[in-house]
Amino acid sequence: MTFTFKTVPHIHFETGSASKLGEIAAAQMKRPIVVTDKGVIGAGLIDGALASLKANNLDFLLFDAVEADPPARVVKGAVEAARAHGGDGVIGFGGGSSMDTAKIIAVLMNSSQTLEEIYGSGNVRGARAPLILVPTTAGTGSEVTDISVVTTDDDQKMGILADQLYADMAVLDASLTLTAPRHVTSATGIDAMVHAIEAYTSKIKKNPVSDALAKEALRLLSGNIVAACDEPSNIEARENMLLGAMLAGQAFANAPVGAVHAMAYPLGALFHVPHGLSNSLMLAPVLKFNCEIAAPLYAELGDVIGANETGGYQERAEAFVSKLTEICAATGVKQKLSEVGVSHNHLPKMAEDVMKITRLLQNNPREMSYEDALRLYEEVL
Repeated sequence: MTFTFKTVPHIHFETGSASKLGEIAAAQMKRPIVVTDKGVIGAGLIDGALASLKANNLDFLLFDAVEADPPARVVKGAVEAARAHGGDGVIGFGGGSSMDTAKIIAVLMNSSQTLEEIYGSGNVRGARAPLILVPTTAGTGSEVTDISVVTTDDDQKMGILADQLYADMAVLDASLTLTAPRHVTSATGIDAMVHAIEAYTSKIKKNPVSDALAKEALRLLSGNIVAACDEPSNIEARENMLLGAMLAGQAFANAPVGAVHAMAYPLGALFHVPHGLSNSLMLAPVLKFNCEIAAPLYAELGDVIGANETGGYQERAEAFVSKLTEICAATGVKQKLSEVGVSHNHLPKMAEDVMKITRLLQNNPREMSYEDALRLYEEVL
């Protein structure tokens, strides 16, 4: 057996810790750029953190122009802002888009490389600036991954993978997730479950450490997502969701995701469907497609989520997909592409775009063709 496993060196998990961010950050930086979006600002989620930065005499620049599925132009603007500020560190505060943008700023703000030069795997040169990531949703796991995703000017999703994208520290404060609307809680939580499932079935880099993390992540997420949606102030459920999302992030950073994510990307790039919702929409059809190959692994995951089937691999795998679909439906998440503006005429272009995402398709347990992708989109139209 041969494998490697990497993750962030420091994790600070404490409800209320965002209000201590200045104290935490002061050991690493004096002039950070704080990267977030206007939704986080408007919800007041960052107020305590900013007050803490001020109290600890950090001369920070607040960059709040992050957009969902971060466009390349926004990322480039953020890098220029960091350079103009003379920043010596980066704090990403928000959902996956803010954290992904923060990672790229950290590697480019003191570099001569362009954004386009670092697309792909292992293309980042040199060291990055100090980096702290603070998630406000229990979903992407971006706080513990070495991946950022950017939307290019021609609406393609481009991934950046590099060890330098691992942060110095992830600060996890479940109180930041308490005000997340139900549709955000459900979609981001399902996204995290997809991370765990696809890590567990990853074809090339599946490993026992990711497996253990993925199973525990799926246990926490599947067992708490409905409670987090139905009882938004349930702090125990929120903490379990945040922990589960982080563990899933650690798992898929080392055992990469597959076809669910590949099929979700065109929905984000072309229709600006939130990433978590995109994954949720494509989860069941891709799992059913993969069952032909992945049934033994899905059967094991069925035991984790309480599918309670005692038959053979195929029966247990089908019970897993059924139970997972039931859990997702209980959150109230949308279940049809037509509900997010997709029509039959869009499907061929979407399927074509899926075929370009070989970085993810190579990890899927079952090989997928254009015809397969088109048919799976049609199933959930």
